[in-house]
Amino acid sequence: MGENYIKWVNDLKKNHENLAGSKAANLGEIFNAGFPVPQAFIITTEALSFFINSSNLNEKINEILKEVNVNNPSNIQKASKEIKEMIMLTKMPKTLEDSIIEAYDHFNIDLKGLKESPGALAILKSAREPVFVSVRPSAVCSDVEEESLAGLRDSFINVKGNYDLIEKIKSVLASFFNPRSIYHYKKRGQNFENNIAIIVQKMINSEKSGVVFSTNPVCTNENILIESGYGQGEAITSGKITPDQAFLDKELEIIKENISDKKLAIIRTASGQTKTAELKDEISSSRTLKTHELKQLADYAIKLESYYKNPQCIEFAIENNEFYIIQTRPITKTNNEKQMQDIDGQLLTTGLGASCN
Repeated sequence: MGENYIKWVNDLKKNHENLAGSKAANLGEIFNAGFPVPQAFIITTEALSFFINSSNLNEKINEILKEVNVNNPSNIQKASKEIKEMIMLTKMPKTLEDSIIEAYDHFNIDLKGLKESPGALAILKSAREPVFVSVRPSAVCSDVEEESLAGLRDSFINVKGNYDLIEKIKSVLASFFNPRSIYHYKKRGQNFENNIAIIVQKMINSEKSGVVFSTNPVCTNENILIESGYGQGEAITSGKITPDQAFLDKELEIIKENISDKKLAIIRTASGQTKTAELKDEISSSRTLKTHELKQLADYAIKLESYYKNPQCIEFAIENNEFYIIQTRPITKTNNEKQMQDIDGQLLTTGLGASCN
């Protein structure tokens, strides 16, 4: 098995984009810089190229893509459906599947104390409950491309167990051929091969979550904008709720807050299911984040903006009063949304309802 097929987030830095994709390389960079990033491993571009090539999927996919007409949305949708079904029906090579499952088994295990006791490690692996993880795409692309394609590929939360993990990894890989992704490949003449990686990250069972903009993306001022809600962040990114908004200056002083009626929260049930729950009125209309939490998040935003030397969009989660940075990426402005809209009949929004007043 190739030594570069599985990489842990602590092994990565920004210069590993070609191996791990932009999102994963960024996670490795900030993990190693001391920010609170949940543990994760990455199925690298080399690993997924091995899967695609060893299964002869590359030839079949290229044959389909060659016939795609970017000016014909129905043609793109048909190609997308064919490619995605083909990927899902293809069995992953056993060597790669075994390496993924082995990495998954290492979550929550202190390997340092078990190096001299392989028998104890085997017992611990077999006895413990599998952990929940998220499975997300990480493409090799520029910051502008990453921003323009954000949300166009599928991510999964609360994934648990070997079978479910392998199926969700294949689903994420298939989503790289969603209609608008195919449009992107064809329009830019970009080859999909060696450009795809996938992040498997320990799932934070968020009580609160949201997005921090280190500089307000709507206004011309330098204020920090924090959007937040209860439960997991998908409630905000999917547009299910209107989040609370807080505006802070660079001195961490709160300038203004807009508290919304957040009627819903996406939560994980005791059985491990992802559920959209209705909140009681006194909770839904309450302030999500306390003052000290807003200030802590604003401080992370300032530090990340300083680290990268440009404004950042940061996803966060809070569990048991612990803060976690799920990802960070540059704030960029793109104008291709309308161009993409007709490809699959919907226009993704990011919840940016920021007021400048």
